[in-house]
Amino acid sequence: MVHTCVVAGCRNRRTPGTTLSFYRFPRDPERKQRWIAAVNREGWVPNDGSRLCSTHFISGKQVKNPRSPDYVPSVFTAAPLSPEMKEPGTLEILDKQEARVEAANALLFLQGQGRSVVGERGQEEHPEEREQEAIVEESASSSLSADEDDDEDVESMSDSKKGKFAQTSDVPVNFDDIVKALKKENQTLRESVEKMSLSESSLRNDAEKVKFYTGLPNYFVLETVMWLLAPHMDGMKNVKLSKFQQLLLTLMRLRLDLRNQDLAYRFGVKVSMVTRTVHQMVSIMSSTLVPTAVFWPSRAELRKNLPAALRTSHPDCAVIVDCFTVPFEEPVSRGNQQQQQRVVPSSQVVGTSHNVLKYLIGVAPQGVVTFVSRGVLGNVSDKSLAEGCGLLCKLLPGDVVLASRDLNIADSVAARGALFKIASSYQSGAYGSSGGSDTCSETVSVQRHVDRVISMVKQRYVMLTGPVESPFTAASERTSNLSTFDKIVQVACALNNLCISAAPLE
Repeated sequence: MVHTCVVAGCRNRRTPGTTLSFYRFPRDPERKQRWIAAVNREGWVPNDGSRLCSTHFISGKQVKNPRSPDYVPSVFTAAPLSPEMKEPGTLEILDKQEARVEAANALLFLQGQGRSVVGERGQEEHPEEREQEAIVEESASSSLSADEDDDEDVESMSDSKKGKFAQTSDVPVNFDDIVKALKKENQTLRESVEKMSLSESSLRNDAEKVKFYTGLPNYFVLETVMWLLAPHMDGMKNVKLSKFQQLLLTLMRLRLDLRNQDLAYRFGVKVSMVTRTVHQMVSIMSSTLVPTAVFWPSRAELRKNLPAALRTSHPDCAVIVDCFTVPFEEPVSRGNQQQQQRVVPSSQVVGTSHNVLKYLIGVAPQGVVTFVSRGVLGNVSDKSLAEGCGLLCKLLPGDVVLASRDLNIADSVAARGALFKIASSYQSGAYGSSGGSDTCSETVSVQRHVDRVISMVKQRYVMLTGPVESPFTAASERTSNLSTFDKIVQVACALNNLCISAAPLE
């Protein structure tokens, strides 16, 4: 069966030996309607035999990715054909004349002949051809007088053609100005493309772009992270992406919470490669970067840099603790649930939400994250999470663990020879009823300190705001209790510590 393109003015047909492709209209109603709108034939509805040729797509073929410009045909050089137009020969003659004028202008531009060639072109034009043009324009306007909208379109088209003829025959063209304008436009396009580029050279001298895509303050910090991770990336089998692109892709996933399909389109790779790259890079960053940037400081370092706000009230403060939650899309895998149920006694489970992951975070008074637990289901109590995450093992006798609310871990902390203090209760005991205003002030200050650090991490790496996709909540390795998202939380805290964003307690 011979197929003909349904676009008005397009005469492409499927014949033996042709290199063109002819596509059916999509079955998806929304996409099909967009195709019909692009064809722009009033009152026309495609049938099973309707076909669209490949010349109406930018790349020469349709693309099923909704983010691609070729998801919908967009290349249409001919005027739309109205159902009332009964003389197709009229449009063909107009197309031929327009093509002739465009070819003449292109030739003049390339050869730089200017006025002389334009004058010769006007003298050599035959009167028969001028009469034919007048007849064609008159017939085109009269044949569409029945429909007001179509009449306006053809009149504007006719006026534009008259303008082209007038410019060719009467007005001299200054090609130097045209070349200057084209060069200026070309330079603007180059700068625009360079701004959108994700290459290493484009980020080197653009701190704002580095901050937007990675969350890091400048290229020097990004280069330092790359230097730490590069030796551990040699075993990654990825021939299409460089080491820098793999790191940038992963940071964009954490920073902007872009979906894998979006990243695949931006970097020109398959979605499966994006998924594999993110999981591998997160594992490498968890084992390499986290121990470097998230660590428990010594008591001497803590006391040396202790903020003035705690120097008098809590000179032995080692850490300020609190919990935060992240929602996830689907329930955690059955293996993780069973494992958490084995760790957590039923008597210590409280009736909170089941579709969130809870994390215990430890923040130094200087404003950096010094500890992050693995994630547990939201119905696990704060006490159970604190006792099972390993935080208590880092305490030394005489240390003070500070919090703005009761986590019910005072006995567990005391067993380590340390002291758990709630800002309000401590202040109330020390100063009695007369210290009510100081109590409120200290409680608000401590709570604001932890909230500021947590919100800073979540704002810098939006993926931590959730909801978390189910593939990230499953344990990434059989020998590890950490899921990929647990590693992502730790990596985000580590990257936050590398930024110039420490928030000391005020």
